[in-house]
Amino acid sequence: MTDQPDLTGRGPSAEGVVVELNQYRQKHDPLPVTFHRRELDAILRIYGRMVGEGEWKDYAIDHLKDKAVFSVFKRSGEMPLYRIEKDPKLAARQGAYSVINTHGKILKRGHELPQVLKVFDKVLKLID
Repeated sequence: MTDQPDLTGRGPSAEGVVVELNQYRQKHDPLPVTFHRRELDAILRIYGRMVGEGEWKDYAIDHLKDKAVFSVFKRSGEMPLYRIEKDPKLAARQGAYSVINTHGKILKRGHELPQVLKVFDKVLKLID
């Protein structure tokens, strides 16, 4: 008996299973949810417009295990004005995308990000 493993394939230690490293990591340490490039393009387009109007000043992106969050701030030291969230667990139900205000109220939720981001479109009113 030795402390070395039996690599001949004939002993009890040869019953182990070879697992690919990326499969092991996904099982034990799943990758965080992220925004894809097109999703970020759509969000940053809205962000740029609102910065130009002086409404927003700063943002933060969080990639968590269960969701991705794009937070928008008026001032960086405050609570976010809005959170744009992507939660894949809700994709089959109400939709993976949502816009949430400072108080936690969901302003809009849906399956397609451009539709959800329309909550930031301002409606022009005719003033007499």
